[in-house]
Amino acid sequence: MGRWSAGICAVALIWLTAVAAGDLEPDDLERAFPIVEPDYGHTKLHLSEQGLEAIRRIETPIAAVGVIGPYRSGKSFLLNQLLSLSCDKGFGVGHMRDTKTKGIWVWGMPVEMDIDGSKVSVLYLDTEGFESVGKSNVYDDRIFALATVLSSVLIYNLPETVREADISRLSFAVDIAEEFYGRGKMLLLNQQSFSGLSRGISCKENLFSKWSMKPSNGCLTKVRTNILMRLTKSEIRWQLWAMTALLLACPSHIYKEQSCAKWMTKSLTLCTTLNGKEFVSFLQQILDALNKGEIPSTGSLVEIFNKAILERCLKVYMEKMDGLGLPVTVDRLQKVHEMGNDQARMLFDKQHFGKHHAAQSVLKLGDEIKKVYRNFLLANEYQSSKLCEARFSECEDKMDHLQVLKLPSMAKFNAGFLHCNRSFARDCVGPAKESYERRMTKMLSKSRALFIKEYNNKLFNWLVTFSLVMVVVGRFIIKFFLLEIIAWVMFIFLETYTRMFWSAESLYYNPAWHIIVSSWETIVYSPILDLDRWAIPIVILLSVSVLYWRCFGRRKRGRRSSLLPLHKSPLKNSSRPRSD
Repeated sequence: MGRWSAGICAVALIWLTAVAAGDLEPDDLERAFPIVEPDYGHTKLHLSEQGLEAIRRIETPIAAVGVIGPYRSGKSFLLNQLLSLSCDKGFGVGHMRDTKTKGIWVWGMPVEMDIDGSKVSVLYLDTEGFESVGKSNVYDDRIFALATVLSSVLIYNLPETVREADISRLSFAVDIAEEFYGRGKMLLLNQQSFSGLSRGISCKENLFSKWSMKPSNGCLTKVRTNILMRLTKSEIRWQLWAMTALLLACPSHIYKEQSCAKWMTKSLTLCTTLNGKEFVSFLQQILDALNKGEIPSTGSLVEIFNKAILERCLKVYMEKMDGLGLPVTVDRLQKVHEMGNDQARMLFDKQHFGKHHAAQSVLKLGDEIKKVYRNFLLANEYQSSKLCEARFSECEDKMDHLQVLKLPSMAKFNAGFLHCNRSFARDCVGPAKESYERRMTKMLSKSRALFIKEYNNKLFNWLVTFSLVMVVVGRFIIKFFLLEIIAWVMFIFLETYTRMFWSAESLYYNPAWHIIVSSWETIVYSPILDLDRWAIPIVILLSVSVLYWRCFGRRKRGRRSSLLPLHKSPLKNSSRPRSD
């Protein structure tokens, strides 16, 4: 029994999972599904997964036909007739005073039609009637607005003459349709008896009897509300009077002629090209926008619905600006800002909702872009100052290091000076560059003047030291008399003649001194060898080489050598005894 129970539970679990996933067979779609249901307080709306899966499976563009109107006015019955369904198989038809339909329902099996050469799936939407007991006006407005936005053809079903409340709703519907699509189609359907006609009253007079206006056209003509423009309620009245209504006397008779269905079929247009999944996503967005507004109005609905679009447009602008990599020049930042602003506005123009109220969203987008741009300007100034300060400090440190070279070299100083100039000009960008360029020019000029001032003295001292070193080397290490003489001449010249006949100011401009400086510069610094960096290793290497030559070079040739001179007797075979 335990195994059987476990098996039954597993099968039940699989079945429940399949139901929850919305796997519907084609036969299961031949019924009505709720897609939007009211909450417990009957004020806000939420999606119902029962019908959404039936819509998601549709891959072709969807055109929706929605019916709105007061409760108990025959909306469900009308849809059943349009679908050629009986009341026991189609949308539920109630027989009590309470409304039968809650929220919005959809017929699961769409009707495939050809519209403008394209295959389109037509969905039929049944809505909860307004003015029923226990609901708020806000709830009715939400149902009304949702059906208006979703429907390609909206049927306003009236059981009696047009009232003031109907004018307000029609104005609201027209405003929403104009804002979201800029066009739309509406069928004003009146179901009543011909009792008025028997008294000599025309159908149009009967429908608009409370307005004291003269009829203009025949009774049974088609209604197309091309009133989708910015109209006041007074203008709505005149537009309704100028058009005519489809007047149905007895539904069971007139529906057989399918006049309404024929008109609707010819009047269908695609407000959108959304497939099933996109339609459900669109429905979710509208529902979120409606539930956020306390009292849904055209302006508030458009503004809330455009909020996500504004965020996407602002994200496009941010991505464009983030790709800059601050800091950049002011001109570059301005150019990218204009490009990002144009892209964001183009995206908004393609995706935004609202023809008139969207102007507020455009202004809001412009304000947000200006705020972001100001932040980028400040960030660019900060990053520019930070980068230029870093490069300036590097050059300043390099110039200070060149001032204390062990072996002074004008060529090396000039190379470092040029490198600083180039790296600063290349790396320091942005609005702070101009001010830091002035600081850089002053710092480099001061460093050059200081280096030139100390250069002659340092070079003179090094030459004197070098001459003395050469005297020691020529006298005691390699014992090369000519080298020693040249070193002594150089030392005497530097210490006597230059001090007697050359002043410190004129020393640098003397042609002979230029020859000395050129020779020094060639030895000390070149692109291949920097003697200031390698002086100590080279001296150590030369010292080791000389010592090795003095100690072991002569021994290899069979001669004994010593670092110090030894006493040698002229008498090779003297028998004179040694005194020691």
